[in-house]
Amino acid sequence: MTIRVLVADDQALVRAGFAALLDAQADVTVAGQAENGEQAVSLTRSLVPDVVLMDIRMPVLDGLEATRRIAADPALSGVRVVVLTTFELDEYVFEAMRAGATGFLVKHTEPAELVRAVRVVAGGDALLSPSVTRKLVAEFATHAKRPPQRTRLDDLTDREREVMILIAEGLTNAEIGSRLFLSPATARTHVSRILLKLGARDRTQLVVMAYEWGLVRPGWQD
Repeated sequence: MTIRVLVADDQALVRAGFAALLDAQADVTVAGQAENGEQAVSLTRSLVPDVVLMDIRMPVLDGLEATRRIAADPALSGVRVVVLTTFELDEYVFEAMRAGATGFLVKHTEPAELVRAVRVVAGGDALLSPSVTRKLVAEFATHAKRPPQRTRLDDLTDREREVMILIAEGLTNAEIGSRLFLSPATARTHVSRILLKLGARDRTQLVVMAYEWGLVRPGWQD
């Protein structure tokens, strides 16, 4: 199955470089390119790619707002947004993840890591760069700009809470199953139910919720 990618960056050289790298992969194709956030939203709606590589800072409409608009569109629920940033600890990136971005990559990422990231995000069963994601979320979750919606952790069963904590640790579905002595299919079912109950787009939003709502506190995994 071919992974369709949209590349959004205001620097033509960056777009061309990413596009050439991804198009060289047998299982990846670049469906389109955008030079600002407004184009990114428009092309995402018309092309419905599997993955959007979104520069966080762009003219006309920045990557944060573009991510919000994509995540808020029910017709684009299957689209995964990966934001591109210069710095790992970037509050804009954290806000994008709160809004629905699946993960982030720093722009100096090695080519092989970029390709791997696209495949991981498209697969959906694992967290992109789990240790770095946890570090970013722990840094900003306790002083987010706006309070999250009222916590719905009470809607989860004890087992689902256990699973959500392990998701926040960065474990894959298979690793969660191994830790809790469940089959991978059962672990996947628990994850799907948690996503549905909490109204989250993906496991990255579950990590943010776990920290913001106090299920996991910064430092517990350190």
